[in-house]
Amino acid sequence: MKTLQLVVLTLLSISIFSCKGEKKEATDQENNTETVETTSKKEEDITKTITFNLESKSESNVSGKVTFIESEGLVNMIAELTGLTEGEHAIHIHEKADCSSADGKSTGGHWNPTMEPHGKWGAKEGYHKGDIGNFKADTDGNGSINFATTDWCIGCDDDKKNILGKAIIVHQGVDDFTSQPSGAAGSRVSCGGIIQ
Repeated sequence: MKTLQLVVLTLLSISIFSCKGEKKEATDQENNTETVETTSKKEEDITKTITFNLESKSESNVSGKVTFIESEGLVNMIAELTGLTEGEHAIHIHEKADCSSADGKSTGGHWNPTMEPHGKWGAKEGYHKGDIGNFKADTDGNGSINFATTDWCIGCDDDKKNILGKAIIVHQGVDDFTSQPSGAAGSRVSCGGIIQ
């Protein structure tokens, strides 16, 4: 009788420990999955910011500050400028972060990685990824523009979206959105490289 009781207790003990082991393993696997998801979410939630100054070009007095903020796949650009003539002015992203020339032409042409014609942002006929558009300056020569898009990124691996290594150019005149290749916006009066 004692032998039978001992055998039954042994079998019960094995069953109980075996179930606990399976539950612990399943719980560990669930916890690992949650950890991976949390890590992924944290990487997506990282906010990237670049702020830089714009310097005067083409014998102008135009200067300012530009900030790019990337969060959750959206890039916001905030530009604040002084020293402008009253009225509308064009602002674009150009090919190279090289503001060394006095006329700003060392930045090259508009940033156009998709090889589209120049146009107004979002035009079905096409537009450059650097065709931001126009903004207004007041009677004191102050102007600002806020612009947001998912077509840009800061330092990603997509050459058709990455704005690092490019430049912001402010023009003396207005972008007409039709003249090729740059909208006949006039001289480059301010420049700043988008670099970290």
